[in-house]
Amino acid sequence: MIPEIFVPFWGEPELLYKTVESVRAQTRTEWSMTILDDCYPDESVAKFFEKLDDPRIIYVRNDVNLGITENYRESVRRARGEYVTILGCDDLMHPNYLELIERTIAAVPDADVIQPGVEVIDGEGNSVNPLVDQVKQRLLAPHGGTGIAVLKGEAMATSLIRGDWLYWPSLTFRTETMRRIDFRDGLPIIQDLALLMDIAFNGGSLAYNPQVAFSYRRHAGSASQKTIFDGRRFRDERTYFQEAVKIAQGRGWRRTAVTARVRLLSRLHGLVELPAVIRHGARPGIQSTLAHIFAP
Repeated sequence: MIPEIFVPFWGEPELLYKTVESVRAQTRTEWSMTILDDCYPDESVAKFFEKLDDPRIIYVRNDVNLGITENYRESVRRARGEYVTILGCDDLMHPNYLELIERTIAAVPDADVIQPGVEVIDGEGNSVNPLVDQVKQRLLAPHGGTGIAVLKGEAMATSLIRGDWLYWPSLTFRTETMRRIDFRDGLPIIQDLALLMDIAFNGGSLAYNPQVAFSYRRHAGSASQKTIFDGRRFRDERTYFQEAVKIAQGRGWRRTAVTARVRLLSRLHGLVELPAVIRHGARPGIQSTLAHIFAP
């Protein structure tokens, strides 16, 4: 199995180049990587890949701007292997990433999603530990030593709707599962949680190997942070949580439905973000955050 890595790109070119170098530094040298440039307005990006001269790397510039969801779908459409990694264009694989994923798949061959251990870095690449990540890694992620934790179906859905402790750009997926489940339309900001929940609702499974093999970049200029300030992030979350309640009730998954309805940690996330949203000063962001905290 030759690992397939796709990098949907729209962002800072210098960070993209660091992402590419992190893949080239893998201890496993057999892999393929495709960059899907979503019409980013910088001609230097194409020139960079022309000079790179690495046959394992393919650079593709989309004919038109597809947007986040469609560029992810394009990654899945182009995938030919059994598993696919959709890597963030500003994140970093550690040299052991592909080997760790391979070992985890060998241990849990029916896993639909594989999550490695993750460290968090800032815009300059320094290791950081924000409150949101302390909650993710210490309170929400499964604990049980250094072994692989496996969650499936209702247990997976309840764990993720309580608080999404996964790091989307670090995940590797079974390609067939991605083709069968697909992304939801209309929820571009939380499409990762919606897809993962749909995998769980369809009886899928998640394997979590806590050994650190990935650096997730969290910085103020990130798309997720911007959508908190303009109100879209929490608005989309409320919309999806309501949908998750209905789906869980339809399957008789009471714990999942109750957890989605209460959405305690999601409300607390809004409370933690509120001071920064107020300082930012945009009314839509303030209104959306307050509604997220207090609305039934």
